[in-house]
Amino acid sequence: MALKKTTVMVDEDDLALIKEAAAREARPESEYFREAFHIAALRTRRWDDDWDIPLLDFGHPVSDVEIHQAVSDAAANPE
Repeated sequence: MALKKTTVMVDEDDLALIKEAAAREARPESEYFREAFHIAALRTRRWDDDWDIPLLDFGHPVSDVEIHQAVSDAAANPE
């Protein structure tokens, strides 16, 4: 991965938190900024293709109670 240098203006309080975390975790501050840029870049991605997400039809709208019960049942009986 080729790296390119850039200048970014950041809030002083945010920068202080990054500096504290970097010192505490013995990591370079730059790693935090690269990670933040990577997350921001991923959030901007768009896909041209439609996603193949299956449509589940239960014959009626599924209620919050039904979802909660299904999750509780699955957690109680892992297979």
